[in-house]
Amino acid sequence: MTRKVQQLFSLEGKTALVTGGSRGLGLQMAQALGEAGAKIMLTSRKAADLEQAAAELKAQGIEADWIAADCANEADIERLATETMTRMGHVDILINNAGASWGAPAEDHPTAAWDKVMNLNVRGYFLLSQQIARRSMIPRKSGRIINLASIAGLGGNSRGMKTIAYNTSKGAVLNFTRALAGEWGIYGISVNAICPGFFKTKMAEVLIETLGEDQMKSHAPLRRLGDDEDLKGITLLYASDAGKHITGQWMAVDGGVSALVGG
Repeated sequence: MTRKVQQLFSLEGKTALVTGGSRGLGLQMAQALGEAGAKIMLTSRKAADLEQAAAELKAQGIEADWIAADCANEADIERLATETMTRMGHVDILINNAGASWGAPAEDHPTAAWDKVMNLNVRGYFLLSQQIARRSMIPRKSGRIINLASIAGLGGNSRGMKTIAYNTSKGAVLNFTRALAGEWGIYGISVNAICPGFFKTKMAEVLIETLGEDQMKSHAPLRRLGDDEDLKGITLLYASDAGKHITGQWMAVDGGVSALVGG
C-alpha cells in the first residue's frame, strides 16, 4: 500500500546537519526539517549566534543542538563531523549552506578573496559531504545531501554586479551536485541543489540597499523577494521520501527571475 502524502513528507526519527544554520536561509531550512520531525544539528562560526538559533528552534518544539565550526577549515570540518556523529549517532540529511561572497571588479579581484570564497563555497561542501558520507551515509546505504547554489551560478551578472568569485563558486556547486549524485546513487544517497534568488538576508543587505528593494522586485515576474518561508517546501521535498526518486537536480526559488532571458 502506498503511503499518504503526510507520511512521505515526515522526517520523524531523522537527523540533520545544517551548515550556516544560525540565521537566514540556513535557519529557515533547519526550521522546515525540524517542523517535519527531524532532530537538528546547527553549525556556523559564532557560538553566540548558534545558541540563540537553537533556542529559537527549541521554543518551537524542535530538538536542536549546535557546534561552532569554520567550514572553510579542514580540521574544523573533521571535528564537526566527529562531534556530530558522537552526539547524534548518524546523519540522515546534510545541508551544505555556509557561504561567502566578495564584491570587486574581476580585473581587481584579490586572490585571497577568491580563495576565501572558493574554500567555503566549494571545497567546504566537498570535504563535509565526504566526511559525513564516509562516517554515516555510505555505511547505512542512505542519505540526503542538499547543496545551496544560487541563481548567480546559472549565468553571468548584469551591470553593477561584480561578484565573479561567488558566481563561479555557485556554478561549481551545481556540477558538484550532479557529479556527486552520479557517484553516490549506488549507496542510496541523493544529492540535489537549491538556487535561491534574492532573499532578505544579511549577506544580501548591502546589495538590496545599493540597488533598491523596489527595483530588485521589479525584475522578478512575481514582483517580490524571497521571505522566511520560501525555501521550506523545496527543502522538505529533497530531504524526505516524497523526493526519494530525485537526484542530481537543481531548483531555482527566485520569483521567476531565472526564467527570463538574461535573468
